[in-house]
Amino acid sequence: MRRLALIYIWLAGDFQLVLSVGWKDSPFLGSKDSPRVLSKGAIGGGFKYQIYQNHTVFFYHEDSEEMYVGGTDFVLQLDVDDYHIIEKFPLKTLGQQQCQEDPCENVITVIEKFEDSLFVCGTNGLKPQCWKLFSSVNNQSHKIVESYEGTGISPFVYTHNSVSLTVEGDLYSAAPLDTEGSSLQFRRKAGSRTNVWMYHNWVSEPTFISVSWVKQKEDHVNEKIYIFFREKNTDHNPEADPWISRVARVCKVDEGGSKRFFQNMWTSFLKARLVCGFPKESLYFNHLQDIYVMHAEDWQDTRVYAIFTSSWNSTAVCIYSIGMIEGIFENSTFKGYDKDIPKPRPGTCVRNSKSLPLATVNMVKDYPEMTDWVHSMHYAAPFYISSNNYTKITVDRVKAADQRMYNILLLATDSGKIHKVLEAGSQPFIISETQLDSCSAIQSMKLDSKKKTLVVGFLDKISTVNLQRCQDYNHSCSDCVLARDPYCAWTKFGCTPTVLGGIQDVMDGQISMCSTLAKEQKQVNRTKRETVSPSPGNLRTVHSVPLGVPFYLSCPIDSYHAVYTWEHESKRSPCLQMQSNCLHLISAMEQEDYGSYECVSKEKDYTKVVKKYLLKEQIIPDTKEDTERSNTPYKFNDASAVVPQIGWSTLGLAVALWGIFR
Repeated sequence: MRRLALIYIWLAGDFQLVLSVGWKDSPFLGSKDSPRVLSKGAIGGGFKYQIYQNHTVFFYHEDSEEMYVGGTDFVLQLDVDDYHIIEKFPLKTLGQQQCQEDPCENVITVIEKFEDSLFVCGTNGLKPQCWKLFSSVNNQSHKIVESYEGTGISPFVYTHNSVSLTVEGDLYSAAPLDTEGSSLQFRRKAGSRTNVWMYHNWVSEPTFISVSWVKQKEDHVNEKIYIFFREKNTDHNPEADPWISRVARVCKVDEGGSKRFFQNMWTSFLKARLVCGFPKESLYFNHLQDIYVMHAEDWQDTRVYAIFTSSWNSTAVCIYSIGMIEGIFENSTFKGYDKDIPKPRPGTCVRNSKSLPLATVNMVKDYPEMTDWVHSMHYAAPFYISSNNYTKITVDRVKAADQRMYNILLLATDSGKIHKVLEAGSQPFIISETQLDSCSAIQSMKLDSKKKTLVVGFLDKISTVNLQRCQDYNHSCSDCVLARDPYCAWTKFGCTPTVLGGIQDVMDGQISMCSTLAKEQKQVNRTKRETVSPSPGNLRTVHSVPLGVPFYLSCPIDSYHAVYTWEHESKRSPCLQMQSNCLHLISAMEQEDYGSYECVSKEKDYTKVVKKYLLKEQIIPDTKEDTERSNTPYKFNDASAVVPQIGWSTLGLAVALWGIFR
């Protein structure tokens, strides 16, 4: 008994160590904060670079069959159906022979549709430059025309911050004005209209995240350009966060001030604090990471999805509406200003900004910040909080089988994973996690909502992710409905891309609707005399195991929202999770350990047997000669047949224990 106790302690201690392997990025079983399903091999196509690209930019519209990719010293035109190269544009550094700087390369940082051409800008060996690429004529190659000196549009170094946006023939941008990455400000830089820029005191060491134009069909004069950024906190209190996240706006019609005052400066610039967190506890995620703007028919309903990180290694997603943001800009007082607000109110869009009264422009100059903060739509807490380090976000709008529209958040992690998250009212539901082929951070991400694909850029390649991964839930109607994936519904063909009339319950995942279909299907099968293939849970695996040896059983986890238990005779024991498997560990086989075992999962009202085993006693011959003569010798690596994906650690331990026990 003493020897057995020592073996048990060794086994238990080592097993804990084995369990910890690979758990850092693995979801926790039974947690609603985990993705329900893990997917692999979701790549629908792609393109591999000949040389790793430290920085890439995409230009792609879903109505087009072509995508432009900017890397180091080139722009590629790719066919998005099969990713073959249509054309490659070499854009080497101008005057490379005279270039003495390091690095002497042209990293493309901007690709925009501008006027009648494709507008491309790059670092150009620390001398930013822009080019126009005109479409091919009569099957001839694109024509490259040198266009602009690129300072203020492209950064000098690709790692420095920059953003750009084209709006009706005008180019808006923010990029450093020197090689150190300083003097960063938002400007209208090129186009047919007046160049306008910011007053130097408006921002402090900003990092611009995104720029968006929100159209107003009935009132073009009041259309705004919204700028999302974070800046250095001027409050030097040790308890204050070093960064503050912001939303700012300027009027699209703004032409700057008069010749006497504020000429070529924004006369409509206002900014407000963008907060995401727990207002009652004064606990905020202050580091804005990425933005996705989902435009709506009514401009006020346009939504802003934002990723924030915190100093305590958590990431949050908060959702805002442009209507709420405008409410702050239109109604808040001005921070630090306690006198009568002049008319027209500072920030008002007017047809002729040069005619604005001096008092209005002076307020914009000296008091551009709003007193009130912009809170998220869910106010009391972020929409979604995760321990994953999300770096990029895009949002798709999906029509489900019930003809309702649902929003799906596609979140990229720093380890090359995509999380698909349903916005189910005020609650997130993490549908799935897709591990892409590369484990590196995602550099670029573009959504094609019509094709239901996500184009993702890595250091070594471009990959296409199919968002309609219905085969992941194809075990049964219940599995398909429990997925709550608006891309997928259950039909007579199984879990398929959503069609009208398919069985689906996106909001609640209630499986009761599957029972009617099951009755109908049984009747059809009876009529056609069809044989229904048994599910894996109905098949039993038999193992012969000697007395006294350690043994373990395993079943795959097909939903991380389910609760798994092992049932043996009248006893129940919990699942021991190791990565994507549920284990049942027997430290040393005894007579009472033989018999039938079932791995059972329960999710909501759906219970199923995932795996069945029968363990029988095997008699081990006493001598080596008997062993060699035996027709059925015991091989302990039978255990590896139970869980081949677990690896050698547990199996090696079991073999070692078997040797000691003998």
